[in-house]
Amino acid sequence: MPQEAALWHKLEEISRHIFSLYNFKEIRAPLIEEASLFNRSLGQSSEIVQKQMFLIKNKEETYALRPEGTASIVRSYLENNLDKTKGFVKLYYIGPMFRLERPQKGRLRQFHHIGCEAIGSPEPNLDAEIIFLADNLLRAFSIEGYKIKINSLGCAKDKKALAINLHNALKEKLTELCPDCKVRFKKNTLRILDCKNNACQQILKKIDIAGSYLCPDCKTHFVKVRESLDSLKINYFLAPLLVRGLDYYTRTVFEITHQDLGAQDALAAGGRYDNLVKELGGPDLGAIGFAFGVERLLLAAGYKLQAAGEKLVYIISLGEAAKFESVKLLNDLRKNGITCDTDYENKSLKGALRTANDLGARYVLIIGEDELKKNVVTLKDMTSGEQKEVKIEEVSSELKC
Repeated sequence: MPQEAALWHKLEEISRHIFSLYNFKEIRAPLIEEASLFNRSLGQSSEIVQKQMFLIKNKEETYALRPEGTASIVRSYLENNLDKTKGFVKLYYIGPMFRLERPQKGRLRQFHHIGCEAIGSPEPNLDAEIIFLADNLLRAFSIEGYKIKINSLGCAKDKKALAINLHNALKEKLTELCPDCKVRFKKNTLRILDCKNNACQQILKKIDIAGSYLCPDCKTHFVKVRESLDSLKINYFLAPLLVRGLDYYTRTVFEITHQDLGAQDALAAGGRYDNLVKELGGPDLGAIGFAFGVERLLLAAGYKLQAAGEKLVYIISLGEAAKFESVKLLNDLRKNGITCDTDYENKSLKGALRTANDLGARYVLIIGEDELKKNVVTLKDMTSGEQKEVKIEEVSSELKC
């Protein structure tokens, strides 16, 4: 609805400004992609591919409404040869995503992401910048009380070691896992770490696997990320069981949660995906990104996020001659960049003033028979209640002061 859309515009306006400070450029990817793109990038065993993709099938091809943005951005990066012409790029996007699941608070079938991707570098300082950027955005949105959780999954070999360690640790607890996790145990053990079932979470909390699987290079990388975050005075928490629900993540992963959101408490999530560019047919390039859920941002921001209202000028014309004059006045005001409207319901002066007040008008211009005789309008300040006569040809300059 219009009053809600104004808050969306405010979020987007803030986001574009903050992204520009970090030299990110906007990209607009399509809503529909070949389903195989997500099958390859997200993982066949991921929850999204298994249960949540909106599929569109014709005789030969299967397409999907995009469930997330990263795969589309990387595909676009490669198809447009940015790896050859630009190399390192910083891109951001704002738009709808789609997942086939039961709608609930903060989780809708069509939802919206504000996200970014930095493609072309493995530098740990870039990881810190991306996390700092997310923190900076939340502060600009006037959101408080969130938690930044970070972990490192290591490289591809480390992830395999983590999966083996987890598999061995859960063998004796298999009968206690939920039905979905029993399937995950056989197909992709790491997916169990992303389970929201309380019983499974309690079992996982008793397993100590923090960092034991990381190779020396990945340990060093994560130490440097943390040192950079510490230097920026970012308040974060280590989360050894954090993996994220998509197969393409490597090394640094992070999630930002808010307690006011209930069970679906993630405001944002992201991390490195150093193998994805290569897996989609490109060169071996490091990359990292994140995405905010817009609907969840609005829930967390609540009344603190206020849309900047226009200084509306409302014209009330009394009589046919005054209506004719108001048409010309409306046009003149708009030419001068002044937001204005008029009464199209033929209300009384009292009724029209009530409408102006309901619309939040800053000023009201009243044109009646007496005003026309004197070639003036009555200008009423809706905040102070003061009113005065202004010559019609001087109205625009008066309101712009």
